[in-house]
Amino acid sequence: MTTEPRGMYFEDFEIGQVIETPRRTVTSTDIVNFACLSGDFNEVHTNFEYCKNTPFGEPIAHGPLVYAIMGGLQYASGVNDGTLLALLGIDEWRMHLPVKHGDTLHMRAIVETKKETSKPDRGVVTFKREFVNQRDEVIQSMKATIMYKRRAEG
Repeated sequence: MTTEPRGMYFEDFEIGQVIETPRRTVTSTDIVNFACLSGDFNEVHTNFEYCKNTPFGEPIAHGPLVYAIMGGLQYASGVNDGTLLALLGIDEWRMHLPVKHGDTLHMRAIVETKKETSKPDRGVVTFKREFVNQRDEVIQSMKATIMYKRRAEG
């Protein structure tokens, strides 16, 4: 018995559709663990005393850490589960606001374009992604282009 993937197929996306992920709170442990994993121990992420003299007042999350957390929340949403074929590109990635310990984040993805490919089993969807905090402020934004499976005809 074959089970149907829970993810969305190319045909399921509609231009203008807004998809929101679950939410997750960023912790100091997340920031420290990412510094260890990446090797990026820049003081703006790891040194409370140094950060007292920055505009942030305390350590902030690494930009790529926030991106990675959003990837996990995207997976948790189920949208890509069993239907995503490839991430084709990230464009216009911007950091708008810092992320601090205790910020609760989620992703809002707006379908901008859809394009069939020359192969009938796949299609490409471009999203405007906004990473949003608990105050509904956009902290990061980007365009993501993803290839999805298409439903089998018949």
